[in-house]
Amino acid sequence: MTGQVLEESIDLTAHRLSVKTSMEEDSERADSTLSRGQSVCDDTSSELQRVATLEPRGLNSQNSFRGRGALSRLVSMVVTLREWAHKSLQEEEERPDSFLERFRGPELRIAPSRISSNRPDQHNSDSSIKTKKKSDVFILAPADDLYYHWLLVIATAVLYNWCLLVARACFDELQTNNYIVWLVLDYLSDLVYILDTCVRLRTGFLEQGLLVKDLKKLRDTYIRTLQFKLDLLSILPTDLAYIATGIHVPELRFNRLMRFSRMFEFFDRTETRTSYPNTFRISNLILYILVIIHWNACIYFAISKSLGFGSDQWVYPNMSDPEFGTLTRGYVYCLYWSTLTLTTIGEMPAPVRDEEYLFVVFDFLVGILIFATIVGNVGSMISNMNATRAEFQARIDAIKHYMQFRKVSKELEARVIKWFDYLWTNKKAIDEQEVLKNLPNKLRAEIAINVHLETLKKVRIFQDCEAGLLVELVLKLRPQVFSPGDYVCRKGDIGKEMYIIKEGRLAVVADDGVTQYAVLTSGSCFGEISILNIKGSKMGNRRTANIRSIGYSDLFCLSKDDLMEAVMEYPDAKKVLEERGREILQKEGLLEELRAGGLTGEQMEEKVERLEASLDTLQTRFARLMGEYTATQQRLKQRLTSLECKMQCSGSGFLSDGNESTIDFDGTRSEVNIQL
Repeated sequence: MTGQVLEESIDLTAHRLSVKTSMEEDSERADSTLSRGQSVCDDTSSELQRVATLEPRGLNSQNSFRGRGALSRLVSMVVTLREWAHKSLQEEEERPDSFLERFRGPELRIAPSRISSNRPDQHNSDSSIKTKKKSDVFILAPADDLYYHWLLVIATAVLYNWCLLVARACFDELQTNNYIVWLVLDYLSDLVYILDTCVRLRTGFLEQGLLVKDLKKLRDTYIRTLQFKLDLLSILPTDLAYIATGIHVPELRFNRLMRFSRMFEFFDRTETRTSYPNTFRISNLILYILVIIHWNACIYFAISKSLGFGSDQWVYPNMSDPEFGTLTRGYVYCLYWSTLTLTTIGEMPAPVRDEEYLFVVFDFLVGILIFATIVGNVGSMISNMNATRAEFQARIDAIKHYMQFRKVSKELEARVIKWFDYLWTNKKAIDEQEVLKNLPNKLRAEIAINVHLETLKKVRIFQDCEAGLLVELVLKLRPQVFSPGDYVCRKGDIGKEMYIIKEGRLAVVADDGVTQYAVLTSGSCFGEISILNIKGSKMGNRRTANIRSIGYSDLFCLSKDDLMEAVMEYPDAKKVLEERGREILQKEGLLEELRAGGLTGEQMEEKVERLEASLDTLQTRFARLMGEYTATQQRLKQRLTSLECKMQCSGSGFLSDGNESTIDFDGTRSEVNIQL
């Protein structure tokens, strides 16, 4: 019995050693082929499964992860977790829309390195490491979100210095009561300033449309700018003078105010990014005014401190008075005085000294400029906010005036007004072509496709359309809005355009306009076959039904002329569209088959070729006859000229009968028979 147990233990030990050896060999192979990516994970999974199958399962213990079968169960659990995680990652990857992918084309990807990894050459490995290090350089693009978020951080630090640094320099109590907080915030802002300098050194710029990533070039460009000098001055450690003056002298940190350009850059980029630019402009203007009023209040308190509190009626009252001795009352009083002065209300005590007069005059001038700026900016902002409404109202007024001048019926006038009201209420009064006219055609088409993607994907003629033709067609779509009861088309009308329903419901009605045969909803299209001129269509180019709008309907219209103009440059696409339309007609039983006696396309081409050859032959013969006629006429003229010359030389009016031989100017001999 003991011998059997010993043999089983020896066999199990040998088996585990063999498994371990095989796993070590497989791990070495995996390390040598690490660049294979996904295949490594698959190999690892297969090896784990193989180890699980090799583990003996004869004995089971009470604990599922202990005993002889523990390794197999543990490996099975790891494989299951790995497959679940891999499946979850694949599901999270959003598959691009095929319609948009066909329009945009494949994404631009960086080509992989062609450095061979098979050769164990030290030089190649060193060059590959250098290339990898160079490509992994962290560069910020000014258009990235990360750069914009960093601008928010540095703008907060700059605004902190611009507001609180001046207040601490003027109000001593504010500085002394919370100096530990100010020290922490000051050195945090200094750290942000230093990091911002590093960010500027790694901020790329566009050169020939590409982002420059050369660190040396970025550094040299930044150092040559004026902003580098201002940034360098803003991070000079001037607060080291605290050793001599003490920590309650915040005026030593006034050089931190020189980084104001980062705050302005943040405001400019926010104005470009925000969806409410007018609201942001008003808020930005209010912020500027508040900062100016704040600075003016601090300067007024500093002047009052230098002249003496309560020394006259103009300066700040005496601090010994309990009513004016607190920090809050002092700042609020100065802010109130600054607001009244800069808004030129002028209800404050008159100045007494010359210095006070000069300061008040300067404040009044600044106040006039602020008032003019406020009025001008707010007026222009309000005008811009109401520009769309004013333009829309002008159109309504012009149409109202025309209808009154032409004495249009009240019922029709009410329908027109309701139509305009529907456009404005549903925000459809904007002319999209006018708004997007400054964009290139590619971007305009991409915006139109993204906005109306769900509608355009349902149009059958766009399914197999080329990307270039799709751009042309999308740019030619014209939006139209129909009121309740309006006929989009009538039976028997010549079809000159097709319609795509974006929103609303349309009914196919009988001639009486009441009986409904079918209802068309969003995404449906009609009239697309009539504009393709497909031969053999039983419909021809005539409308075969009456289509009426049930409520307000928003449609896209594509005219036949626009389609023909677009497909002229795409003959292959035209054939595809015609084949697609022919399949639709054949599926619906609206395509007539060719008669037996009719000519096929190949026979027609042969007949045309024969006609062209015959026409060329006739043209050649006609040109030959014309040449012979011209030569004969020329010879006849020469003979007559020669005869006249002979008659003049003889001086005789007698002409003998018979044949007279003459010599032409071209050296040929001919006979002329002249009869009297």
